[in-house]
Amino acid sequence: MPSIEILGSGNASQVPQWGCDCAACCRAKLNSYYKRRPCSLCITTDLGVTMIDAGRTDLAEHYDFADVKRFVLTHFHMDHVQGLFHLRWANSAQKIPVYRPNDVTGTDDLYKHSGCLDFQSPWQAFKKYNLGDMQITALPLIHSKPTFGYFIELANTRIAYLTDTVGLPAATEFFLQQQSIDYCFLDCSDPPRESSRLKPELAPSKTPKRNHNDFTLALTIIAAIKPKQTILTHISHQFDCWLMQHSDKLPKNFSVAVDHQKITI
Repeated sequence: MPSIEILGSGNASQVPQWGCDCAACCRAKLNSYYKRRPCSLCITTDLGVTMIDAGRTDLAEHYDFADVKRFVLTHFHMDHVQGLFHLRWANSAQKIPVYRPNDVTGTDDLYKHSGCLDFQSPWQAFKKYNLGDMQITALPLIHSKPTFGYFIELANTRIAYLTDTVGLPAATEFFLQQQSIDYCFLDCSDPPRESSRLKPELAPSKTPKRNHNDFTLALTIIAAIKPKQTILTHISHQFDCWLMQHSDKLPKNFSVAVDHQKITI
């Protein structure tokens, strides 16, 4: 049976954040259940493993080379691709395809010294790609680098993976409103901010200082696209602190991602 595993549910600083003694960070130091590693997802089917982002630097300890079928990158910020710097040195004639948005600079020298990684031509927005064991549609998001969310059709399950965004572009929101979404993994990095107003048509170059949803904006997105289940991810230690006091604010059919959480399809 296909399965989904949350490899990481944290933001770039992770939880516990180094040098921090807030309630959430202290809790995570005492109990590894509450640790949050860089935000990423693993989908396993009979054909192998599909990694959505590769921010963890210990992937080689958990997956054999032969098991990994492909990487699908949301964008090229370091906390989403740093694991590839270790994996690229595999001594194999076989290449692992890496699917990506159109970012001509990428990150550091990954394009130039790609090793066993085979960076494919950039995916196009709103085009559906048939990968054999699943179909994936690339959805533009609002971030400081070219960034895609993904609508994943796997067996009889439809998944929206929307991380690293602040609001949704109007076209992406409209696309998702036409779908039946079983699970939505949604960026919710921060507790409610004083102002969450954002014009959804803003281009990445015009985004506000923050690059991520707060809880208020996440609620607005979910009200618009209406998934059956919502899993909040890309969590900061500040949001964890807020949740420790306000867990009752989560609506029905909402949950907060936990590292290594698994969903069987």
